[in-house]
Amino acid sequence: MTAATVLSGSLAGPVLAAYQQDPKAVGGSLGWSALVSVVPLAVVLLLLGVLRVRAQWAALAGLVAALVVAIVGFSMPVGMSLLAAAHGAFFGLLPIMWIVVNALWVFNMTVATGHFDVLRRSFGTLSSDRRTQAILVAFCFGALLEALAGFGAPVAISSVMLMALGFRPLRAAVLALVANTAPVAFGAMGVPVITLAQVTGLPLDQVASMVGRQTPFLALFVPLVLVFLVDGRRGVREAWVPAVVSGVVFAVVQFVTSNYISVPLTDILAALLSAVAVVVVARANPNAVWAARRTGAEPEPEPEAGPDGGSLVGAGGPDGRDTSGEGTGGSGGSRRDGPRPSGGPVPAGSSAEGGEAVATVRSGARVDDPREIRRAYAPYVIIVLVFALVQLPGIKPAVDKLKLAFHWPGLDVVAMNGKPSSTTQYSLTWLSTAGTLMLIAGVIVAAVLGIGAAEAARIWGRTVSELKWAILTVAAVLALAYVMNASAQTTAIGLLIAGAGGALAFVSPVLGWFGVAVTGSDTSANALFGSLQVTAANTAGLPPELLAAANSSGGVLGKMLSPQNLTIAVAAVKLDGQEGVLLRKVIGWSLGMLLLLAILIYLQSTPVLGWMLP
Repeated sequence: MTAATVLSGSLAGPVLAAYQQDPKAVGGSLGWSALVSVVPLAVVLLLLGVLRVRAQWAALAGLVAALVVAIVGFSMPVGMSLLAAAHGAFFGLLPIMWIVVNALWVFNMTVATGHFDVLRRSFGTLSSDRRTQAILVAFCFGALLEALAGFGAPVAISSVMLMALGFRPLRAAVLALVANTAPVAFGAMGVPVITLAQVTGLPLDQVASMVGRQTPFLALFVPLVLVFLVDGRRGVREAWVPAVVSGVVFAVVQFVTSNYISVPLTDILAALLSAVAVVVVARANPNAVWAARRTGAEPEPEPEAGPDGGSLVGAGGPDGRDTSGEGTGGSGGSRRDGPRPSGGPVPAGSSAEGGEAVATVRSGARVDDPREIRRAYAPYVIIVLVFALVQLPGIKPAVDKLKLAFHWPGLDVVAMNGKPSSTTQYSLTWLSTAGTLMLIAGVIVAAVLGIGAAEAARIWGRTVSELKWAILTVAAVLALAYVMNASAQTTAIGLLIAGAGGALAFVSPVLGWFGVAVTGSDTSANALFGSLQVTAANTAGLPPELLAAANSSGGVLGKMLSPQNLTIAVAAVKLDGQEGVLLRKVIGWSLGMLLLLAILIYLQSTPVLGWMLP
């Protein structure tokens, strides 16, 4: 069989040259075809992971490799190969980066007006206990940042906030990285799962609901891990209540929202409600050590010595000593790494002299007006309301009809079964897509925060400029993925690895983990490996939505190891050159949770937990 054949339409008219996919195009061998198909992925991973080439250039190089393999190895016509690349790049811009740009625009407006700092201080003063602060800032607030901004912002901002609260730089970076796991699959208003659904051809609701039955289990563990990182076994013993409450609420809300409410709202609701739950439980147990709270009018106390040495609240290790070399000192700790304010008020929650025992606010610390605090939270309430509004029974059918759908011009691909390939179709519900809803919410947010139209437009333009390299990277990665899908490169790889049989379910999340560890993006890993996972699942007789979701769920655990995220973390806490140290701190947690997730997904492929599938 030749890779390109000529097919005529059912009606009289011009004869159309269509490309027919053949996963054995290279030498008539599936093995050779799969091996050649790995080249584009290898180029990207080698340039990113070994040669440390910037992501945009690595993605473009991978795209060129994919085009060469498609044209030379799989006999795909040059014009059709370029059209497939254009199709993928266009999808990368609209709706993917359309979502990211408008979500980050809303975030940048809160920064410009100072309301992000108000929100940061609000989170920082909810508790003076280090362990509870780690949960609220790294886990809850970090998830909120992941929901809106993503792309490294949660790690950078959370680690800086933790330092402002008195955490040592390396510990702050570790906490931010480990916390940035459970929310990643639904980050940036659901971009990773939206991309996964598009490249696999599976319904978004089906993919999102399956991911929503995997990542919530990670959310149950992460807060407990954070508490352990702050205060060892003693921390888990004393502060397990807020850890369990936040984890359970986050997990339940993530499951319910992704399955029954709205994919883009998943992380926003989970983050806000888990934080609220911790605060409510803390207020109900004011005498609990983890619920300690001090107002800005109170003086900063010295850390109290616990019965086993060190401080009573949040020391470096189980015995109160800094066991990691960067931990918190005990009652005698008097030096902090990192910058100290040269004058004026001490940042909310910071401690200029004590170790990480107690976070307090000096009497000179800034106290925000309650009205400004409400305005700081308003953008997230507005986003939830806008997204909820379009889900109403009387509105949703109407907005879903406003759809842009067409066959990509000139791209005629026939699948192995002789039917037109789904890779040739483009569809966008332009009004109800998350990017447009974020734009509408952003206009309302600008009015509430007192930002004029001209200033809001300037911030939007600056946001696009800030994201120019990310836009190029995403467009190139999606173009690469579409070329590989259309030419049957991913089909060849998928058919080969399907030989793993039932064990494929266990290996599947590892592939996603590896992809994100190298690319630094769950979106990119889903674009690269999503279709491959579905092909392998169909061949092996496994549910395609299970392995597609496993790719994204496993990927979230690779993010803390990616060179990009490690670099962002060390830059944020001013520990340049310490990426290796940071990697050694987090790799064990990444691998441990990956093992648990792989076991869960394997069991979901069997009758033991097969009932969990949607």
